[in-house]
Amino acid sequence: MPRRQGYAPLIALVAGTAALAAGVAFAGSLLFSGSGPRSQQAAPSDPRSVARTPAAPAHSTGLWLGTWAAAPTTGTIDTYNGGDLTRRTIRNVVHTSIGGDAARITLSNLFGTHPLVVDHATVNTRPVTFRGAAAVTVAAGGQIVSDPVLVPVAADADLVVTLRTPTAEGPVTLHPGTHQTSYVEDGRGTRRTTDWRYLTAVDVHNETAAGTIAVIGDSLTAGTGSTLDANSRWPDVLADRLRGRYGVVNAGIAGNRILRDGRGVRASARFDRDVLDVAGVKTVVIALGINDVQQFPQETDPQRIADALRSMTRRAHARGLRAVGATLMPYEGFRTWTPARNAVREQVNELIRAGGIFDSVIDFDKAVRDPYHPARLLPAYDCGDHLHLNDTGYQRLGSLVDLPALQHDRPVSDQF
Repeated sequence: MPRRQGYAPLIALVAGTAALAAGVAFAGSLLFSGSGPRSQQAAPSDPRSVARTPAAPAHSTGLWLGTWAAAPTTGTIDTYNGGDLTRRTIRNVVHTSIGGDAARITLSNLFGTHPLVVDHATVNTRPVTFRGAAAVTVAAGGQIVSDPVLVPVAADADLVVTLRTPTAEGPVTLHPGTHQTSYVEDGRGTRRTTDWRYLTAVDVHNETAAGTIAVIGDSLTAGTGSTLDANSRWPDVLADRLRGRYGVVNAGIAGNRILRDGRGVRASARFDRDVLDVAGVKTVVIALGINDVQQFPQETDPQRIADALRSMTRRAHARGLRAVGATLMPYEGFRTWTPARNAVREQVNELIRAGGIFDSVIDFDKAVRDPYHPARLLPAYDCGDHLHLNDTGYQRLGSLVDLPALQHDRPVSDQF
């Protein structure tokens, strides 16, 4: 099923936001079970071990499920318009995996050093409230989950979450390099952006899906090399194949590592926030390790990487979740490749394939390597830099995932 790429309806939706929002009221913020009151101002936290997202427990009935998410990566002073962050309207465009009859959003000020004030928020033009109030203040280092919004959310469709920040001082908590066009508007006009600002999750009220699958990874999961606005990342392909049975959220961060901070907090430290605390999560997919191998300083001990992956599986098991993992793909021809680093990658893959790390293994390496030159990507899948994939390559990864292996009701391994 192809991902939707039409933007005429989106433009019309954005244009009508203010007019419709003024006439729509939301009542009954505690409409659905499990949506009890939450603090209007989130408590500060250490950016290295961020606040956890309030979410349904792993064995809940799954009424609130993650349909989309983005891992907060960094905080930056936006240099557009001289760095002035005030009087801005941010239109984050995100793509859903499953639909529902209501939504709630998570806003993060994780990397901010000042309180974040949002005085107006909408989901597809429907006004959002926070404990019944239209405005909310999120403490530096904190986050907050909105009240439920009675809005129909379509599966496999673009959703616009609009935020107005009248007095924001920054830094802006964002996820850069989204491969999706969003918009920022101020007194000087509207500009396009490929960053998601402040928004880190959209959950939907859904009574038919079995749960949500949370994928944690690096640039190969985030979609580097994929076509802008095509929603052709491999987790998008997986969501299409699941046909509404599970939501899929993508916690990939370009440049992310397991054992060291780099681009974004290291995966082992953000695992609870970005994966285990996703609403309705049932299964975890882990596709990490190549940056530990190829980025400076390089990890030269494959056992340390394997042990870190095994530790994430154990943490998933402690929540009653399945853990599925992927082998590390080849990258000869990329600027950091050396025979020694490739040997580490191959040893990690041997440990993964031997079992005892994940409940199930997806052999990404075998699927995309050149059979005549196994240290390289197959040219048909290579975006051109010899590390990242093109849309065809990501289609291959998404089609490779064994759907039965994702089922959360299958017994987890007891050998870890």
